Amino acid sequence: MEAIAVNDLSKIYSTRDGTVHALQQISFSVNEGEFVAVVGPSGCGKSTLLKILAGILPPSKGEARLRGTPITTPRRDIGVVFQSPVLLPWRSVLDNVLLPVDVQHLGRSTHEKIAMDLLSLVELTGFERRYPWELSGGMQQRVAITRALIHDPAMLLMDEPFGALDAMTREQMNLELQRIWLERKKTVLFITHSIPEAVFLADRVLVITPRPGRIMDNIEVKIPRPRTLEAMNVPAFGACVHSIRRRFDAKGVIDA
Repeated sequence: MEAIAVNDLSKIYSTRDGTVHALQQISFSVNEGEFVAVVGPSGCGKSTLLKILAGILPPSKGEARLRGTPITTPRRDIGVVFQSPVLLPWRSVLDNVLLPVDVQHLGRSTHEKIAMDLLSLVELTGFERRYPWELSGGMQQRVAITRALIHDPAMLLMDEPFGALDAMTREQMNLELQRIWLERKKTVLFITHSIPEAVFLADRVLVITPRPGRIMDNIEVKIPRPRTLEAMNVPAFGACVHSIRRRFDAKGVIDA
């Protein structure tokens, strides 16, 4: 069953120097419970696509639907995780997780146990009363993921959530995210610059061309789950990464 359906989506920005075609005739779908990664060079429109799916930005043409309903404004059934955790420094970990509950008036008392269960899921039990400045970068991002899940969204959008982390922490966060996804089976659209990260996490990888962004390819990742870091050394993993990177190299684009 389709969770996300994107049809003939285009986005054009008007600037003082003319128009910028960010996305051009994007069409794809994501099934319920599927983890799909999107990779592409800088400036290809990946973040623009995520903002349209989040209801933050309107498309110039075409439409995006979540469970059959057009996405036109921010919705309560969509969770978003950005590259920066964007935690409020004056709120504790628990209060940051409950922020969507407070904003949407969902009933704090009924969601506190859910919040505690989620913090346990991301291995932050005992940190409920700590403040963001007392946490490492990886721990802050785990709080951001928990906050995005607190209201049980139909779709989780992630815009390079681990891009600012060091390499070792990023690997651990990839393992954490896979574990959370395997347990919760949320529909995830994950934006990343890293081809190995996309292959490690995703069921499928959408490859976007340089601007104007178009879907160049849709590659299925057939590596069994759960995937360990050692999976990155198996021939099938290397072949999949090479296959995606070759598509960029053919266009003169170098990606890490």
